[in-house]
Amino acid sequence: MTESDLSVVHLTPGRWGDPAHPVELPAAAVGALQHLGVRRPATGPVDPVDRPGLTDEQLGFLTEVVGADHVKTDLETRWGHTRGYSTPDLLRHRAGDTTDMPDAVVYPGSHAEVQALLAACSSHHLAVVPYSGGTSVVGGLAAERRFITVDVQRLDQLVAIDEVSRTATLQAGVRGPAAEALLAERGYTLGHFPQSYEGASIGGYAAARSSGQSSAGYGRFDQMVVGLTLATPRGTIETGRAPMSAAGPDLRQLVLGSEGAFGIITSVVVRIRPRPAERHFEGWRFEDFSSGLTAIRRLAQNGPLPTVLRLSDEAETAVNLADPDVLGGGSGGVLAIVGFDGPYNAKTADVLTATGGQNLGEGPGELWRVGRYRAPYLRDPLLDEGALVETLETAGFWSKLPQLKAAVTEAVVKSLTDQGTPPLVLCHVSHVYETGASLYFTAICAQTDDPVAQWRMAKAAASAAIAAAGGTISHHHGVGTDHRDAYAAEIGPLAVEALQAVKKALDPDGVMNPGILLTSS
Repeated sequence: MTESDLSVVHLTPGRWGDPAHPVELPAAAVGALQHLGVRRPATGPVDPVDRPGLTDEQLGFLTEVVGADHVKTDLETRWGHTRGYSTPDLLRHRAGDTTDMPDAVVYPGSHAEVQALLAACSSHHLAVVPYSGGTSVVGGLAAERRFITVDVQRLDQLVAIDEVSRTATLQAGVRGPAAEALLAERGYTLGHFPQSYEGASIGGYAAARSSGQSSAGYGRFDQMVVGLTLATPRGTIETGRAPMSAAGPDLRQLVLGSEGAFGIITSVVVRIRPRPAERHFEGWRFEDFSSGLTAIRRLAQNGPLPTVLRLSDEAETAVNLADPDVLGGGSGGVLAIVGFDGPYNAKTADVLTATGGQNLGEGPGELWRVGRYRAPYLRDPLLDEGALVETLETAGFWSKLPQLKAAVTEAVVKSLTDQGTPPLVLCHVSHVYETGASLYFTAICAQTDDPVAQWRMAKAAASAAIAAAGGTISHHHGVGTDHRDAYAAEIGPLAVEALQAVKKALDPDGVMNPGILLTSS
């Protein structure tokens, strides 16, 4: 199966992924959770209670712009657009918490309708939260006041392909699998496959600076973008006259990662590449995380880079590969996954061998590839059992990575242990650059009586550790509300003031995703 074979999944409120393909925890996993003190909750999810919505005047101007058929105020639709898919989001959903539920969901069908909608909302002082798949895990869909959600799913077209320049223009609402299928018809691929691939879409990729599993070969999504169109309450911004330019600051970079705070991205021009005729995935064993880190650094700095390159630490390797024979007769170690789009590159294998790697063949690589998009489905049954499971990520320069990993792990372990719930903490590197790499952590432990507050304490400790160790508060999850204060501290007050000035120019009434990325002024 290839990525373009995956169908578009419409995420279920409060649970990840396609409800037709649920995942059950193996009995051994349930037993392992008991050793962490995990106990199944006594009560199940709570149904939401509706609350009053928009006034007749507000509904009137919304329907005037997009038509009555494209303004939904029923509880099911609004509840399905409430918050994102972080563990705190899912826990609050299970508790029936409607605090962040939109008052309406609006579905514009063109850039012109998006533009008119934002202008009207600004004049009526009605807050807007853009929605492009809904897969935020950093509180990016919860405005600080009552709001409507603007869902761009009707903007679902491949507008154009320039085969000479190898670019494609895609509307913001095109989901990942649909984009790949549309491009595959012409023999191309975008090459962007984040773990949220089944549910996320083009506009969200751009707004949150998404990174996919093949970033070593294809780059991050922001590196693929050569142009985009942004609708703001005051008008339209179009960027990307040429692939590169010295005509002032690159405004693409101002819009990429803006998370709906300045406006709504309605279309993106992206670099595309010929679809590979073959793909290869294999596993490599290293004695420990340190030696594996040295190996992938050498590939990142000196090449040749594979398309996919990731390294799990000892704990994650042990959890993901229960069969010790896969790693060489039960001698432990860590696992690297190496993938190639196109012919196998033996020179990459030479570098890995020279740095102490042992080629395990295609078995572990294929095991990872096949299960890649199923892993997020495990969180729901883990929550059902009473476990708290959540992720966080960062990035740093190569010289700082060992200390950064140790500091974050120690902070999460200490915070959760102090709360009476000692955790298992896993880590991997999934994105590499010449100068550094990402670190992605997963924590699993028993829930307290207030698991949302429990994780917030652990996340605050991790964020402080990231800052102290010289990492960035986010490599690809984004800022949202969860990272907003840490982001402000990371860039400094003058930079925050500059971004607030941009927001004031584009969104003078402050209706665009208020409180997301930047504090409301």
